Amino acid sequence: MKMLNDLLKEYMEYCEYRKRLDQKTVKAYKIDLAQYEAFCLAGSDWYTKDMVDKFITELHKQYKPKTVKRKIASLKAFFRYMEYQELLETNPFSKLNIRFREEKLLPKTIPFHTIETLLSVMYAQRELAKSEYQRKCCTRDIAVIELLFATGMRISELCSLKPKDIDLKNHTILIYGKGAKERIIQICNPDVIAALTRYQEMFGKEIEDCGYFFVNRLQHKLSDQSVRYMIMHYVELAGINQHITPHMFRHSFATLLLEQDVDVRYIQRMLGHSSISTTEIYTHVSSAKQKEILMHKHPRNLIEVDVN
Repeated sequence: MKMLNDLLKEYMEYCEYRKRLDQKTVKAYKIDLAQYEAFCLAGSDWYTKDMVDKFITELHKQYKPKTVKRKIASLKAFFRYMEYQELLETNPFSKLNIRFREEKLLPKTIPFHTIETLLSVMYAQRELAKSEYQRKCCTRDIAVIELLFATGMRISELCSLKPKDIDLKNHTILIYGKGAKERIIQICNPDVIAALTRYQEMFGKEIEDCGYFFVNRLQHKLSDQSVRYMIMHYVELAGINQHITPHMFRHSFATLLLEQDVDVRYIQRMLGHSSISTTEIYTHVSSAKQKEILMHKHPRNLIEVDVN
C-alpha cells in the first residue's frame, strides 16, 4: 500500500477536482487529515481500528465536541474514499462507536431594540461625517448591516457577493451558500433598497475594479474580519453593552421571523439550511413568543370557576 502522505494528496485532489468541494471545505479537510498524519507519525498501522480509536480519544482531550465532530467527519470521509477505491479491506469506522453526547448551545441573538439603536447611530454618523471619505465608509457600513439583517445571510456569503448577484431593479440577491447551493432572497424593505442603491452609486468604480460588491479602503474584497471590527466600532459608539458578531444578525433574523408566526420551513429556505432540524433550534430561542402564546391562547383562560 502507498504511504499515507501520498494517499492524502490523491484524496485532496479527488475532493477538489472530482467532487469540486468548496475551498473552505477542502482547507478544513487538509488541516484535519494533516493532524491525523502527524498523530500516526511514520506508523504503518494508520489504517487500523486501534490507531483511529486512539486518535479520536486524543481529539476529545483537546477540543470541544463540535470541533471533534468535524474532525471525525473529515477522517471518516477519507476512509470511505479508501474503501470505495478498494485500497482497504476493512474500514476502521465500521467497528468503531463514535457517538457521543454533544451539548446544544442556543444561538445568541440581538434584541430588536438594540438593532434599532445600532442602525440609528450608523445613519446619524453618516450625517455627521466631516469628510467625503467618512461619508463613503458610513454608507458602505450601513449597506452591510442592513443586508445582514434583511437577509440572514452568512458573513462569508455577504463578503463573496459579486456585482452580478445584486439585482436592485428587481430587488433580489443571488446567494451562493455552503456546498455551492444557490438561493435567491428578495429585498422588500425600501430603506434597505435605498441603502444598497446609495452604496452602489457611490462605490461604482471601486466595485467594478475589485470584482466584488463590498470593497474595503484598499479597493479589495471586504473581509469577514473587517466587518467584525466595523460592528465593534458602531456598538461602542452606540453604547451597547453586548458583544455582537455578524452571525448574530442571522440568528436574530430567524428568531424575529419566528416570533412573527413565519413557518419554520420558509425560514429554512431563506437561511439555506439543508436540514429542517438545523433551523428548528430557533424555536427554542423564541421565549417572548412562547410567553405570548401561553398568556393569550392557553385553554385555561377559557375556564371560569369560583376560586373563593
